[in-house]
Amino acid sequence: MIPEQPAWMAFAWRELGQREALGAATNPRIRALYLDAGHPEVTHDEVAWCAAFVGACLERARLTSSRSLLARSYLGWGEPTDGEALGSIAVLRRGVDEGAGHVGFLVGTAGDRIYLLGGNQGDAVTVAAFDRSELLALRRPGAARTSAGPEDDGFEAALRHVLAMEGGWCDDPYDPGGPTNFGVTLATFAAHRGVALDAANIAAVKTALRVIAPDEVRTIYRDRYWVTSRCGALPPALAVMHFDAAVNHGVGGAARMLQQALGVAIDGEIGDETLAAARALDPLAAADRYADLRRARYRSLGHFWRFGRGWLARVDKTQVAARAAHRSNTRRSKEPQMTPVQPLPSALPAPKWWGHSLTIWGAIVTTLATVLPALGPVIGIDISGEMVRELGDQLARAVQAVGGLVGIAMTVYGRFRATRPLERRDVQMRV
Repeated sequence: MIPEQPAWMAFAWRELGQREALGAATNPRIRALYLDAGHPEVTHDEVAWCAAFVGACLERARLTSSRSLLARSYLGWGEPTDGEALGSIAVLRRGVDEGAGHVGFLVGTAGDRIYLLGGNQGDAVTVAAFDRSELLALRRPGAARTSAGPEDDGFEAALRHVLAMEGGWCDDPYDPGGPTNFGVTLATFAAHRGVALDAANIAAVKTALRVIAPDEVRTIYRDRYWVTSRCGALPPALAVMHFDAAVNHGVGGAARMLQQALGVAIDGEIGDETLAAARALDPLAAADRYADLRRARYRSLGHFWRFGRGWLARVDKTQVAARAAHRSNTRRSKEPQMTPVQPLPSALPAPKWWGHSLTIWGAIVTTLATVLPALGPVIGIDISGEMVRELGDQLARAVQAVGGLVGIAMTVYGRFRATRPLERRDVQMRV
């Protein structure tokens, strides 16, 4: 029996065979992938487009994609699959570059090989085989994460810290990162825009970087560093430290320092073992070890003489931010769950005269039936004697009992049906 394929796969199969155009021309079908994936600024099909293919197919199926041209942006998208289901989004590593990768739709497996329907596979939409060892994750759409979800918890606060550390435009010739704005290097900006830097366009790209919009800065940091580094899956204190390190040391270098701080195998990939250790250990102690590793790393760099004081101050401030994130998270987890209180009525009901109260009349009847026969002779009213002689002892007791029951019933019923308070009213009696 052929398994049912998810909705986005219908759109993916429709593009099978689409290929990049030769020369300066552009295949309009591939150009449409960039457009539907949220990148209308890309106008040429030579820009890496495997993530554009996946994103466009998801968006056409009315699902929110990662809206990034980075293959690894799908590491934090959606939720993990329970198995190797048809149509799962497969994220692969590509070489030793921690920022590089490939993404496509899983269509089959055979031994150590997996088969993906993907874009930019041999410059075309094809089904191609890959080694299973290259697989980083299998994801599917879900409530766990779309383009903005629980794994973004803490991102905004961490981003504010990083932007405060990075500052604005800088083009220091001693800075190995080259020109930067809000911490975004020229190379990172060009890669995000899908532009290959060369002597002809470097001045124009610099100008564009100087006026980069805040929304684009946020997208770059979230997709390239927060999601790729799995920060949203870490305890808040470690998330802040790791995010800042990923921005400043690179995603791969930060991953290795995190693993060293946690005492797990160091392979530069944030997987289940690393995340389990991060959740099991004291996050503040782990963040402090991480900070010490960063300081040692800075001191080993040849240009520490120029930037060292600022780098060490940055680590100190990041430790403070990490502790603040931990305290904030602890307070939220300890906040009691308040039971909603029913609101009071906007106005009390109008009062009523006691003479209209069934509760009071029930009490009066009860008193007359049970108390008066005993007190009657004292006040000159002989109820029991004559009544007993005329009606008999048993009948009198029955009447007394019935009267008491009726009075009690009236009292209880009147109490539960009462809706208005009593008011005092003057009563005149004539004898």
